[in-house]
Amino acid sequence: MPEVMAIVKGPKEAYEGMVDKGVELAAKPLIKVFHQSFFAGCYIGFGGMLSMVVAGGLADAAEANPTIQTFVFAALFPVNLLIILLSGGILYTGTSATVAAAVYERKTHWVNIPRTFVVAWMGNFLGALIFALLIEYCDMNEALTAQLAVKVAEKKIKADFLKTTIKGVGCNWMVCMAVFLCGQAQDMAGKMVGIWFPISAFVAIGFEHIPANMFMIPLGMLAGADVSVLDMLVKNFLPTTLGNTIAGSLIVAGGYSFAFGRLGCNNPSPLPMSRVSREDLPVDAEKADSGPRAESDITV
Repeated sequence: MPEVMAIVKGPKEAYEGMVDKGVELAAKPLIKVFHQSFFAGCYIGFGGMLSMVVAGGLADAAEANPTIQTFVFAALFPVNLLIILLSGGILYTGTSATVAAAVYERKTHWVNIPRTFVVAWMGNFLGALIFALLIEYCDMNEALTAQLAVKVAEKKIKADFLKTTIKGVGCNWMVCMAVFLCGQAQDMAGKMVGIWFPISAFVAIGFEHIPANMFMIPLGMLAGADVSVLDMLVKNFLPTTLGNTIAGSLIVAGGYSFAFGRLGCNNPSPLPMSRVSREDLPVDAEKADSGPRAESDITV
């Protein structure tokens, strides 16, 4: 009987792949973590600007039916996650789940949580901020695009701390599931579908994503939004980061460790599946893994 080949991993194997990505990330030199995080911040800017330009042009249609503008914005935004997840980029949101999962499984030390979290956050912020400044310098943040940027930035500082934190939880739950589904799919089309639906869902719902806000709020401020740097940091960045961290490190990493990993006293998958590139594995792990290797997926 011919062997059955699956192009989608099971959820247990997908979780173990997530753990492997956390091990890989924790083992990277900080300069590489920063480099890939900075690139990811720039890619957030590409997707965010695409959504701003196209959805901003629908201002007249939005007056009659605001859902049209929201849908278009949400449909276009996932292009940044597609690029990031399929090119090895590092987002703070995904890092909060992958490294935490590796810690839960006792495959890396807990000190790598603050180490990687801080560097990924700073890299994302600098990449997104510089991209926003370049957009402003090139006179691309004007007219209808600027109007939408101002509207988005001002809206993001209106909610109170707890509500913004909860919105951050909802957002990164969806983002981490995009990472999870991307790791399950073994072909380009499957990965794209797995990323698009959860990402467009959190955008359309109105949840808070700290890497996206690192671009959206400065862009709105540059366009004249009534938002101060203190407002941005205290009323949005802090609660959004907290909510994103709770979702990634506790709900997703902790929840799936209980379902498939050590926290739930589960046995490892018997399937000989590898999820990271050989050059990024620690030497001892590389020697221990004799199974066939799949091409690296990435970290969020």
